[in-house]
Amino acid sequence: MTSSPATPARPERPAAPDRPADPSQPGVDVLDHRGRTGLDQVGRDLARNPDVVVRDVELTSTGWHVLRRTTFDLRGRDGRWTTQQRETYDRGDGATILLYDAERGTVLLTRQFRFPAYVNGHPDGMLVETGGGLLDPDDAGDATAAIRREAEEELGVRVGEVTPVFAVYMSPGSVTERVHFFAAPYTVDDRVGPGGGLEEEGEDIEVLEVDHEEARRMIRDGRVVDGKTIMLLQWAALDGPFAPRGPERDTPAG
Repeated sequence: MTSSPATPARPERPAAPDRPADPSQPGVDVLDHRGRTGLDQVGRDLARNPDVVVRDVELTSTGWHVLRRTTFDLRGRDGRWTTQQRETYDRGDGATILLYDAERGTVLLTRQFRFPAYVNGHPDGMLVETGGGLLDPDDAGDATAAIRREAEEELGVRVGEVTPVFAVYMSPGSVTERVHFFAAPYTVDDRVGPGGGLEEEGEDIEVLEVDHEEARRMIRDGRVVDGKTIMLLQWAALDGPFAPRGPERDTPAG
C-alpha cells in the first residue's frame, strides 16, 4: 500500500523581534501625530487560525491611518507551507445608514467630493452616498453610537431606533475596515439641522432627499456608483421598507 506523504510540521510561532527605539519611526517607539505607539505590534499575537503564523509586521506609513506590511507563513490545503507578504490599510471600522420615509417613499442621501474616485476615472468625483463615517476611539466599538452621530452631522437628522442590517468587509484584499450597515425611519420632524458634515474636518456635504424608485434608477444609469449605497438601496427594495408586501413577507424594517 502506498503511504501518503507526511504533512510538514507547523513552524513554531516566533516571538516578536526586539525593536530598538527609532525616533524616525513615529507610531512605533515614539508618538505619531495622533498620539499612538506600538502600531507595528498589531497582528503579531494572532493565533485563531492554526494554518497562519505571523512572522513580522513592518510599519510603512502612519498618516491619518496606518499602512502595514506583514510577513506570514500560510499552510495551504495540500499541507505545504509558504511565506507570503501582504500590505493592509487600517483606517478603523465604519458605519453607514439608510434613512427612509416609508409613507412618502423617500430616502436621504448625500453628495460629496471623493478624490480617490475622481483620480480613478469618475467624471467629477462627486459621489451620491448613504450617510456614514468612521468609528471614533470614543465610540469604543459601538457602531450604533457612531451612526447616530454621523446621521446628525451629515444629514441633520436625529434618529430614533435603528435597525442593524449587516456588517461587511468592503475590500478584504487590502483594507481591514468592516462597515456596519443600518437603516432607520425619519420624518420631517426629525430634521434638527441642515447637515453638511463638519467644516473643521473639511467636509462639504450636500443632503439629497430622493424618491426611492428614483434612487434605484440612479443605480441602473450610473448616477449611484458607491458600493455601500447600492447595497442598502437594494436591501430596502428586497427585504426592507420598500419590499413588496405579501403573506410570505416580514413586517417592514423599523
